[in-house]
Amino acid sequence: MRYLAIDLGDKRTGVACGDDILRLPSPVEVIEASTTEALLTRLEKVAREYGPDALVVGLPRNMAGPAGPRATSARAFAEVCAARLAIPAFMQDERLTSFAAEGALNRSGKTHGQKKRIRDALAACELLKDYLGAAPPS
Repeated sequence: MRYLAIDLGDKRTGVACGDDILRLPSPVEVIEASTTEALLTRLEKVAREYGPDALVVGLPRNMAGPAGPRATSARAFAEVCAARLAIPAFMQDERLTSFAAEGALNRSGKTHGQKKRIRDALAACELLKDYLGAAPPS
C-alpha cells in the first residue's frame, strides 16, 4: 500500500511518500499555501503524481498526550482531503516528528535556508515512518 503523509502547518505543509513494503518514506515537497483550497489543489496534483492508496495526516497532541484544538482542525482537514482525493485518511500522532527532522538536518551540513525548505517534508517522513512502524506488515 502506498501512502502520502501530510504534516499540516499554518504556513507550510510537509508532504512525504512511502509504502508498507520498503517502509522508507521519502520527502516530496513543502507546500506554502495561504488557503485550504490552495493546499488541497496542490495535494491533488501530488496525489496524481504519486498515486497513494491512503493518506497519513499528523495528529497534533500535547506532550502529555491529550489532543488539543489543533487536533480538531487536523481531523477536519483529513476528512476533507480524503473525500477530495477519494482515498482513506489515517491519523498519526505527530509528537516529536519536527524535533526528529531538525536533528537530522543539524547533522546534514545544510545552510539555514536549505533546512527551512525541507524541514516540514522531513517531518512528514518521520510521521510516515512512525505510522509504518506501528502498522502490521502487509
